[in-house]
Amino acid sequence: MKFRSIQPQRKRLADEVYTQLIAAIMRREIGPDDRLVQEKLAADMQISRTPVREALMRMEQEGVLEVSTRGSFKLYNMDAQEVRELYQSRAAVEGQCARILAVNHSDDDIAYLRSTVEKEETIKEETAQAYFEANRNIHRAFVEVAGNRFLLEMFDMIWGKAMAFCLFATIENVDLDKSLGAHMGLVDVIASGDKTAALEQFMAHIQDGFELQMEGLDSVK
Repeated sequence: MKFRSIQPQRKRLADEVYTQLIAAIMRREIGPDDRLVQEKLAADMQISRTPVREALMRMEQEGVLEVSTRGSFKLYNMDAQEVRELYQSRAAVEGQCARILAVNHSDDDIAYLRSTVEKEETIKEETAQAYFEANRNIHRAFVEVAGNRFLLEMFDMIWGKAMAFCLFATIENVDLDKSLGAHMGLVDVIASGDKTAALEQFMAHIQDGFELQMEGLDSVK
């Protein structure tokens, strides 16, 4: 894998290191067998070890990485039970956001959500990674519009773990189209103002995603 030199003025160094590592995971340049060593990463990025260490520790705290041999890090690998718990957490966070939005939304909110769904569901590159990113962007838009910063932080943590597990890679052997296409219905139920129906539809949607994920996991066993 190859990293570009980081210029300090761009933004906080640790954040830039974090961004580059996340992107490398998404591109699958960092895989389950790779070991991340702060000294080597610092040399590749031409910066000191301190921001690299901060980024690696942040990713460990978020559940993206775990400590490996001799202080190095590797991708955290979840088992089937943890995947189930991940989706249960998604249902709790996103379901609550659906209830908030159903009760408190504006016409502009609905228009923004519709435009986001239309944009993200126009997949230019039909890869598992592209579908994963489109799904994340759509669901994050719902949480953002709900306006609860703590729910948004939990959302990012949950989807961070999903990315670390490379969930998008495990669904390559299933019908990727199943992961998109139902999101406009989520916007419709929020626009209806029925918070119970919104919660139920979000829960069913996330359950469908879980079943697709388990199908993908079974296909790679």
